[in-house]
Amino acid sequence: MRLSVTARIALLAIALALVSNLVLVAFVWQQIHDDAIDALRRDTIEQSDALVAVYRSGGLLALTRAIEEARAPGDRSLVIAVVDNEGRRLIGSGPDDITVSGSPAPTNFRMGMMGAAPPWSEREAGYAVRPVGPNWLVSGRLLDDWEQEQRGIESAMLLATLLSLALGIGGGLVVTRYVGRRLNSVADAIEGVSSGDLSRRVVGAPGGGDAFDRLATRLNAMLDKVERLMIELRVVTDSLAHDLRSPLARLRTKTETAVLLTDTAQRDAALGGLLVETDLVMRMLTMLIEISRAESVSRDRFATVDPAELVEEIAELYQPVAEEGGLKFTTAIELHPLRVTLHRELITQAITNLIDNALRHGASGGEVTLRLSSDHGEMRFQVEDRGPGIADEDQERALSRFGRLDNARSTPGAGLGLSLIAAVARLHGGRFELRDNAPGLVAAIIIPL
Repeated sequence: MRLSVTARIALLAIALALVSNLVLVAFVWQQIHDDAIDALRRDTIEQSDALVAVYRSGGLLALTRAIEEARAPGDRSLVIAVVDNEGRRLIGSGPDDITVSGSPAPTNFRMGMMGAAPPWSEREAGYAVRPVGPNWLVSGRLLDDWEQEQRGIESAMLLATLLSLALGIGGGLVVTRYVGRRLNSVADAIEGVSSGDLSRRVVGAPGGGDAFDRLATRLNAMLDKVERLMIELRVVTDSLAHDLRSPLARLRTKTETAVLLTDTAQRDAALGGLLVETDLVMRMLTMLIEISRAESVSRDRFATVDPAELVEEIAELYQPVAEEGGLKFTTAIELHPLRVTLHRELITQAITNLIDNALRHGASGGEVTLRLSSDHGEMRFQVEDRGPGIADEDQERALSRFGRLDNARSTPGAGLGLSLIAAVARLHGGRFELRDNAPGLVAAIIIPL
């Protein structure tokens, strides 16, 4: 059976808590053991040095008195004895019948058994062996007390391990519940969108900033874009059907008329009308293709461009056209020399579309200005005219695909020019804005530097 993601996360949290605590317990146990052995070694060496000094100053009699004085009532773990070369105890303090196995040999400190027969062969001790005359001084301590303390420590550590396991299980359940709830909110939103409810969004935690909140923010941004594209698709489909109906109907009518005409001159005139209608349909389809290309072009096509030089080239192209139409064409470059990364062809097309619109719709104002400026880390390609402009309440409709301010759609055009410009601005991470020029219109492509 395959475990769910949340179950695996819970098991991982439990395993991490258990392993970390086991490692900690093992470290503490080893540290306590090493500290206890070090303390026993230090005490044993100090005790043997002191007893040897007593023997050297007072002989065996003084050593015997020192051993008797060192023995505390009821302390059966202390080992202080004088043994002969065969290991037999002559005098001493400590457990009964204790001997050193084999022939004694000098040593500062040793861990081992103190006897050859049970129970002393089963009881470990730390001891030192020092020569005293013809005999040997054996001093040290059985590890009974330390082992008892060790068992207490091990019991406490076992309890701590069980407690950590319980806490790990509790923490795993909490993590599982939290992760499951956040993932379920994402899954519910995606399921709602897939079922047709494009308004569904992932609900983030209030004031949160964790990875789930960032995921929710990016997923909601993607869903906003999907919803906007679906709405635009419906609008495009409806508008395209509406806008193509009239030219296609006229195309059919003129075709039928041309077929029925017998006069050559009239037939040629009818065929010329067919070409006009065909060009209108082709322009609409070409503009849609250009918008799609502007929205999906790769940034590999970008190049480093001098925007001032680009604006001057466009102005040089349109200056005589404007003057021929009786308009004053002004170029204003208010930007320090710099080079930026742009899609040169698309930016050029967008700016020329703005100038064409200004020359066509703002000719009554007698003046058109092409301006390049920067402000607050943004670069603005701006076209200004003094024509009738666009009312504030109509600007959003003008920017939408097939947006036409003549509701009867009686004038030529498809309402796609400004949509193309907005798509080019978005491609560069910027935006397209319209505002009143009092009178006239200011259209600006704004790109971050």
